[in-house]
Amino acid sequence: MNRRKVGEYTEAQARSFLEKEGYRVMESNFRCRQGEIDIIAEELDTICFIEVKYRSSLRCGYPEESVTADKQRKIIRSALFYLGLHQISANVRFDVVSILPGEIRLIRNAFEYRNT
Repeated sequence: MNRRKVGEYTEAQARSFLEKEGYRVMESNFRCRQGEIDIIAEELDTICFIEVKYRSSLRCGYPEESVTADKQRKIIRSALFYLGLHQISANVRFDVVSILPGEIRLIRNAFEYRNT
């Protein structure tokens, strides 16, 4: 499978997993000039901006370790744009879904909003 197909497959896995965890998926692959957000979902009264990371092995570390400070800044900027675009004022959280073969982990509040 090529990278794009792997990405589509793992994001579909993540969406299904999140729905079983009680999230309501609102949007996938939101793109804007500031960057991209893999999944935007609602859990209770919180809008969650979710980054999905996959690795085929632990040879290069856990998938969530690749969500660098720079990537976090891009996600935050994209989230702010999304909120403004849709005029949403709500609690916000940044989560990561970490996927390895045979394992899916949800890291709630993986990083905090900080002024970018």
